[in-house]
Amino acid sequence: MTVALMWEARAVEGRGDELLAWARARALPVPPVRRETFRAPGDRVLVITWWDADYAADLPELPEPEAELVTRAVHRWRFEVVGE
Repeated sequence: MTVALMWEARAVEGRGDELLAWARARALPVPPVRRETFRAPGDRVLVITWWDADYAADLPELPEPEAELVTRAVHRWRFEVVGE
C-alpha cells in the first residue's frame, strides 16, 4: 500500500521564502519513496511525502516550524493511494 502524507503551513506575511527554505532543509529520519514541495499565494508551503506502508503506520513527519514563522498550526492529512 502507498500512503501520502501532506503537510501544509502558512507563513507570516512576507516570510514565505523563509518558510519554504525551512521546509526544504528539514530531513526526515527515514527517506520517503517520494517527496515534493510546493508553494502557493498567501505564503503557503505544502510538502507531500509518499511511503510504502500501511495506512496506520507510524511515519515520520515534518515538525511544526517556529511559532514566529507561521500564522497558525500546521495542517496535516493522510491519504491512501487508490490508483487511476
